[in-house]
Amino acid sequence: MTILDGKQVSSEIKIEIAAEVNKLKSRGEKVPHLAAIIVGKDGASLTYVNSKVKACERVGFQSSLYRMPHTVSEIELLDKIQELNENDDIDGFIVQLPLPSQIDTQKVLNAVDPDKDVDGFHPTNFGKMALDMTTFIPATPFGILELLERYDIPTKGKHTVVIGRSYIVGRPMSILMGRSGFPGNSTVTLTHEFTKNITQVTSQADIVIIAVGIPDFLKAEMIKDDAVIIDVGITRVPDDNTEKGYVIKGDVDFENVSKRASYITPVPGGVGPMTVSMLLKNTLLARERHKKRADIKLLER
Repeated sequence: MTILDGKQVSSEIKIEIAAEVNKLKSRGEKVPHLAAIIVGKDGASLTYVNSKVKACERVGFQSSLYRMPHTVSEIELLDKIQELNENDDIDGFIVQLPLPSQIDTQKVLNAVDPDKDVDGFHPTNFGKMALDMTTFIPATPFGILELLERYDIPTKGKHTVVIGRSYIVGRPMSILMGRSGFPGNSTVTLTHEFTKNITQVTSQADIVIIAVGIPDFLKAEMIKDDAVIIDVGITRVPDDNTEKGYVIKGDVDFENVSKRASYITPVPGGVGPMTVSMLLKNTLLARERHKKRADIKLLER
């Protein structure tokens, strides 16, 4: 069994991105600028956004963080998004989820300029991804693809079972794993909470990608020997025996499943670190696209 070390791969990607940023600086060009909007004071969201700010510092990006109160109105949030859309200095930005109940999340995500949507959630970018066109791939699925590629895990002709159908992970992964190329060219089955006899499906899978938010959902008896297991879940489970009062668990019963798997992502330290790195990679891609467009405009004058 091989651990898919997302922490190590993420670090390698950041080193590669930092090298690209240094090239930009040496040519006197603008470095990428990533911004984030966070609403309220959700602990997990604050931790995640702060990790993005630190990652920007590490690779040499400029970063901006816009904090808005939990009571913010939808109109105020949409006005802030429009402000960032029109700010040419910002290459990409994200709106940290979840949002409070008075906000229509889909309306907010639709308001983000697709050319700055480095989270890859805008319908335009999702549609392009489904059509195998160049676009921003959502950061977590992008990170999973990168792990599969860097560990050279065969996907062609393999049976991939995706558990969970969210637009953030499950649905994009089902599309990406079936696309032409590598990683891809696999036969994909998308399952969810209403899938009957799910063990019959997962036990046939060469690759299982799970994102359901239920700790220890995937048991050892649900997979076949030498399956590749990608665990996207991360949940705080109360535990009075620990100093923090909780333990972090994934959607996979790691202790037992790891004994049968050929490759497996740990939680934490697997998919999580990859998400931040691929967000940076999308921002670098956004910077490159914006520069090309600016150069074309100059030539047309």
